Amino acid sequence: MPSQKKRPVTLSSTDREFLERLTTTGVHPASMIRRARVLLALDTSAGAVDEKKVIAARLGVSGETVRLVAKRFAETGQDVEATIGRKQRDLPPVPSQITGEIEARLIAMACTQPPAGHARWSLRLLEKHVAWPRTSPTWTTRPSAGS
Repeated sequence: MPSQKKRPVTLSSTDREFLERLTTTGVHPASMIRRARVLLALDTSAGAVDEKKVIAARLGVSGETVRLVAKRFAETGQDVEATIGRKQRDLPPVPSQITGEIEARLIAMACTQPPAGHARWSLRLLEKHVAWPRTSPTWTTRPSAGS
């Protein structure tokens, strides 16, 4: 079939049972179920496979989704769970402004005695006494009201 020339999807019996169980029982994210159904439809071990556009129409997804699931299955070394699961980011989209040094100083301040009139450090109180400029991640201490 033309849909399987480039990246054929061949599932083992245990993988097939896992995907069938996942799509019919339990509570799982819709995207995971959708990708599992695509893999089941692309499986060549179950017999002849329809074209990708026919599979896409039957499952209610785009042809691009079918192509990307097949591509990811091939890229993950035919690992079913890695194919249907979420792809984890290497780095967060926005780097944190709090460095290890700033975090250490903040923890050190929280371990000291709270200012007069307070029983303990609260997040708002720490926020009042600690400031870090948006332009650089350097940590400074605001002068207290009594000074």
